[in-house]
Amino acid sequence: MKKSASGKLRLFYDQFSGDDRVLIVINADPDAIASAMAVKRLLWHKVASVTVSNINVIKRQDNLAMIELLNVSMTHVDQIVQKQFSRFVIVDSQPDHNKAFERFCPFDVVIDHHPITSKLRAPFSDIRPNYGANSSILTEYLRAAGIKPSSKLATGLYHAIKNDTNSFSRPSIAEDIRAFQFLYQHANIHLVSKIEHAGNRPEFLKYFALALNNKKIHGSRIFSHIGPVKNPDVIVIVADFFMRVHSIAWSVVSGICSQQLIVVFRNDGIRKDAGKLARKAFGAYGSAGGHKTMARAEIELINLEDVIDNKTNARVLNWIIKRVEKKTPS
Repeated sequence: MKKSASGKLRLFYDQFSGDDRVLIVINADPDAIASAMAVKRLLWHKVASVTVSNINVIKRQDNLAMIELLNVSMTHVDQIVQKQFSRFVIVDSQPDHNKAFERFCPFDVVIDHHPITSKLRAPFSDIRPNYGANSSILTEYLRAAGIKPSSKLATGLYHAIKNDTNSFSRPSIAEDIRAFQFLYQHANIHLVSKIEHAGNRPEFLKYFALALNNKKIHGSRIFSHIGPVKNPDVIVIVADFFMRVHSIAWSVVSGICSQQLIVVFRNDGIRKDAGKLARKAFGAYGSAGGHKTMARAEIELINLEDVIDNKTNARVLNWIIKRVEKKTPS
């Protein structure tokens, strides 16, 4: 029988006691950051302490702006002493999504909106793949607890839902809309705007020229490889940009950063699964996966030594096109 929001909240609270020192581990992006903020608020005065730890290095300007403007406190995982904590929580991810999570397994609590990828051993898990944003789930928890979110918490959750659903142009459900409407009453829309526009940087403009010059269009699919980049954010920005082109149903944009080939997938959401395609096309070479409309693959260049003999932009792009088209259902 499906549990009510209040029932899930009770089970969530049952995992903690007053003397617990809780560590929330995240792969920091807007949805994960906001979800961690919500869990921290839910546990306020109910446990001894709550620490949020990010496994990734945060470089995106909009994410950095979110952290700064909302006063989010996080400690990188490399600085965490595990034995100092008694309970471990993961939000907006699952334990097998990244090797960095493994040291904290088994987690006591897992709350996520990605498809289940392995058998969970957590005493409490709440996985809802039909939700557009994990922050929508945590907003339901806050409401079930009778908590009015502060302006900064509401702003974080509001921005996360807007970001993960791409203003509801990606798959989402009525619960996402209800959470969004509730948060609108409490969020600082001016701060949301400042966060959203923090990533628009002049130095990214040259990559649009590269992407346009290197593009290849195969039917409704557009591919482009922009070569070396200092910041992988630009690959995401270009991939999103190409999806605004009329008649384009798939955007696959790649680049090289920190000795990794990064491939970003976007699609229009009509009978497509970007996460599944990314895993099929590139899972044998590195980490790959994501949602139905957005996904990503990250491959160490050393893993491609015997695959692409000459890593010119044209050779890399042609290899990516072949891998994607080979694994795309006809």
